[in-house]
Amino acid sequence: MTQIGKRHSLTVLHSTPRGIYLDAGERGEILLPNRYIPRGTEIGQDLDVFLYRDSEDRLVATTEQPFAVVGQFATLEVVSVNQNIGAFLNWGLPKDLLLPFREQGDQRVMPGQKVVVYVMLDDKTDRIIATTRLNRHLSKERPPFQLKQEVRLMIASRTPLGYNAIIEGTHLGLLYHTNVGGVLQIGQRVKGYVMMIHPGGKIDLSLDASGYQRVASLTDKILEALKQSDGSLPYDDDSPPEKIRATFDASKKAFKQALGALYRQRRIQFSHPGITLINPGNAQAGDWNPSASPNAR
Repeated sequence: MTQIGKRHSLTVLHSTPRGIYLDAGERGEILLPNRYIPRGTEIGQDLDVFLYRDSEDRLVATTEQPFAVVGQFATLEVVSVNQNIGAFLNWGLPKDLLLPFREQGDQRVMPGQKVVVYVMLDDKTDRIIATTRLNRHLSKERPPFQLKQEVRLMIASRTPLGYNAIIEGTHLGLLYHTNVGGVLQIGQRVKGYVMMIHPGGKIDLSLDASGYQRVASLTDKILEALKQSDGSLPYDDDSPPEKIRATFDASKKAFKQALGALYRQRRIQFSHPGITLINPGNAQAGDWNPSASPNAR
């Protein structure tokens, strides 16, 4: 079935001065305006298009890619607010996406604000809209994830305990402040790990893999970054957690553990600020200085 708000491969039927018409099956013929027609398009050819309603509420096709399609969560910026209807969001298409007041919950959004929304098809109007009532569209089924599994996260909201995060676009989990080590932005996409699945289905998350595997992987990343930066980096165990997260996708705690491992292996030295790569062939007995070790701080 050809669905509004989704991408489809449709066949070119014929051309008109306004554009070309595509075969949308049970929905009939749908216009692809001239400005979206790829060069060299021919009758009978299949085109990958997105279906939505234009500013005149007509069902049309476009070859452009919106930031999210129906059934997906996304972080979108508020472009404007109409006091009678709701907010309009930039979702990558000429016609902005409506976030009705009834779908905003208790807190109204403001122009310039970035909000996490779910893109949906309104049953009453058959139009694509957004909603910030995320819980209605998250899966209530038993989570299919495994312990310590690496997952993609979108930060949805902040709570006294930590951050609610959408896992793989389906389930909600909690990142405790103790497992973050810094400030995260609403809508930010990060890599995380499943640490606990409670009997009721609640999921505890972490931004770092646990144990030796986490440190070993991070040491490799630090060494590679050092090699790519001519042997020195402006980061050490005094660097802000936010910069460490942005650069190495790791918490400050994990970063300090990795630096400690590299120092004990005589692979790096501290340059205050920053770290420097040591050529293993130049390491001499007695070089180790306990007072400079991260573990001694």
